[in-house]
Amino acid sequence: MNWVEPKVYAVKHKDENVRIASRSGGIFTALSDIVLKENGVVYGCVLTNEFQAVHIRAEDVQTRDLMRGSKYVQSKLGDTYNRVKDDLIKGRKVLFSGTSCQVAGLLSYLGKEYVNLLCVDIVCHGVPSPMVWREYLCWQERKNHSRIIAVDFRNKKDFGWHAHVETLTMENGKKVSSQVFRTLFYGHNVLRPSCYECPYKSILHPGDITIADYWGIERAVPGFDDDKGISLVLINNSKGNMAWNMAKGEVIWKSTNIEASMQMPLKAPFPRPQERDSFWKDFQNRDMNYIAKEYGDYGLKSKIRRKLGEIKLKIFK
Repeated sequence: MNWVEPKVYAVKHKDENVRIASRSGGIFTALSDIVLKENGVVYGCVLTNEFQAVHIRAEDVQTRDLMRGSKYVQSKLGDTYNRVKDDLIKGRKVLFSGTSCQVAGLLSYLGKEYVNLLCVDIVCHGVPSPMVWREYLCWQERKNHSRIIAVDFRNKKDFGWHAHVETLTMENGKKVSSQVFRTLFYGHNVLRPSCYECPYKSILHPGDITIADYWGIERAVPGFDDDKGISLVLINNSKGNMAWNMAKGEVIWKSTNIEASMQMPLKAPFPRPQERDSFWKDFQNRDMNYIAKEYGDYGLKSKIRRKLGEIKLKIFK
């Protein structure tokens, strides 16, 4: 049974290479390392060669490492729940990571508690439509006259943790850094309808451990942030606490509190945008270039609008 209020930690992995390869502070690697060392299996989300988000099973570090990093798109679960159950019945230790709704779905599917299962859910902003993601990639390929061969949803290495800049590597050697899909994502029009009524937008989550970017770390633990990524870790029950005690030797951590850790996805779902219907009508009837300009902060008009906004801020400051 989960606690009424979680234990809260700010975390960064001791290995800088792990942090650079991770979405935030590398806590997923520390937790999954423990499971793999005990001959367990790890389930998590990866990007395929076609840049689809899918859940896969890992029994080794190399496969697990593919699960690191952000995927701002809905993942396909396929037969994952069934495979998890098979592993649990065989007595294997299993770590399942996913969004809160995916963890809740797994627990409902299993129908009973397994002591050898550790669920790690991710604080979720909302799940974008894979259809918009596919069209965005096609648009970038047409625009850059080359096939995309690699995607980094959030390029920490070149832009730091606080910036959210996606980088696409093209077959012709060009690297394209953009914030168009990021802007569509944070505009909330591309989210699934169910995300506007998500029951897990609170401090209470179905996972044994909940992880996220620690936005607001500069207030919660001044001086801890180095712009390389900090994980927010919520320990939700005794099973999660046991796993945390085994993993915390691999990380640098600070105990904090939930009041200092609140961010919008821990408070309430993002409201359905008033322009959502207009967005989807435009998406079905216009090309991606129009969508990028109108909703993705792309093009000359957007640059002028941003510049005017900066000027107004200076005048009225």
